[in-house]
Amino acid sequence: MSRLAIVVEKLSDWGSYYPSDNVVAAMDYLREPVGGDERTHVINLCRGYKYLGTGHYVSLLGEARGHRVIPSVRTINDLRRRSLYGLDVEDLNQKLANFLPAGGRDTTDFGILVYFGETSYPALQDLARQVFEMYPCPLLRIEFERDRVWQISAIKPVSLHTLDDAQEDAFAQTLDAFTKRLWRKPRARKQFRYDLAMLIDPAESMPPSNARAQKAFVAAGKELGIEVDPVGKNDYTRLAEYDGLFIRETTAPDNHTYRFAHKAEREGMVVIDDPTSILRCTNKIYLHDLLRSRKIAVPRAEILYREDPAQLRELPEKLGFPLVLKIPDGSFSRGVVKVEDDAQLQRAAAQLFQSTALLIAQEFLYTEFDWRVGVLNHQALYACRYYMSRGHWQIYNHAARGAAKSGGFDTLAVNQTPADVVKLALRATAPIGDGLYGVDIKQTRDRLVVLEVNDNPSIDAGVEDEHLGGELYLRVMREFLRRMERKRTGESV
Repeated sequence: MSRLAIVVEKLSDWGSYYPSDNVVAAMDYLREPVGGDERTHVINLCRGYKYLGTGHYVSLLGEARGHRVIPSVRTINDLRRRSLYGLDVEDLNQKLANFLPAGGRDTTDFGILVYFGETSYPALQDLARQVFEMYPCPLLRIEFERDRVWQISAIKPVSLHTLDDAQEDAFAQTLDAFTKRLWRKPRARKQFRYDLAMLIDPAESMPPSNARAQKAFVAAGKELGIEVDPVGKNDYTRLAEYDGLFIRETTAPDNHTYRFAHKAEREGMVVIDDPTSILRCTNKIYLHDLLRSRKIAVPRAEILYREDPAQLRELPEKLGFPLVLKIPDGSFSRGVVKVEDDAQLQRAAAQLFQSTALLIAQEFLYTEFDWRVGVLNHQALYACRYYMSRGHWQIYNHAARGAAKSGGFDTLAVNQTPADVVKLALRATAPIGDGLYGVDIKQTRDRLVVLEVNDNPSIDAGVEDEHLGGELYLRVMREFLRRMERKRTGESV
């Protein structure tokens, strides 16, 4: 999939390691680009990355040549800015206090080495991973200092030639593991024009696309000259070898899906779902205010604050019963509770407030089905009617015994869908972005209102593709192809 180049300032810096055809001296790399037209991944192991120094130019010219370089120029610049060291590391003080041996309790400063996100101290492995994800650099030293509490005082690149024997062994092991994830043998047959990572979780109980749909995306990509490669959350470090990222895993701002999207965007890749869309769509409170500010019809709603119990007492007068309580970041009908009276309201709110400081309360609008309009790049892609689960008021009934149960569906051609439904869906996605969205709409006797805009809509084989069949997957892949071609030619996407 890509050629690997390990750039060292002097070939003698590699003297402690096995010889490799992939190792190249920095001056040779600067004078003569390696890889030709082949996609090339560069590990820059120069002795330093000082501005306008040799290491800086390796990363700078590597990026100019279209190579994927670690560390990137952006990472090099970020490492100089101490203000960026404020990582939100949970229980850092406790972790470091427990890490120090009994005889070191009076220590006020120390540091650890991190090799490609790995450290020899298991208690600090999670911290090492977080630092590497934020500052992808082959060799880093994290320095800590304590005043009243422990904090990160510096994150610095480390030179390969300064390592001792034990550190060289640790570096060699992590380098070997890292490059095995990056380096792929050249293909024997068809050379694909583009490589697309499709992030999935095989263990997810309700993924955005079922296994048959995932295979259909792979087949559609192949037809267009795109190799669609299913990847998982452990493939974060090899993400930059791809031209694009397609997230087919339930997204959230506080898990790896957002980190993948953010890294892909930072690497200049085409990405759906992009991080901005994830942030805008996954929080129902933000989305409600955004749609309302654009004068897009939404259900009557109130924002509830955990610290203001008086709101609960006033809520029935404003919205009446029954009403619906929602946590801000639920998905697939999770974290949504219907309450019929004040007692249920108090119990449900108390339970939901255990995990969030704010809730959204909405008027209850019963319909036999909800519309879902799929939108891609401001164009309607598909339309479905999802019927309520039998004997339940939602599409998904998570209270059912065993797996969650859902109602039936109808999939329609876009031109057979009521024009006002499609128009409302397009208006709802306009302030969010140009990605792939699913707009949920309620249609009562006299109203059309937007319930949600999903950044990661369901595309399941046998459901959303019932009308278009394989053409649905081709349309998504064509959009990726269009964007990747414009990225390659330097045009604005």
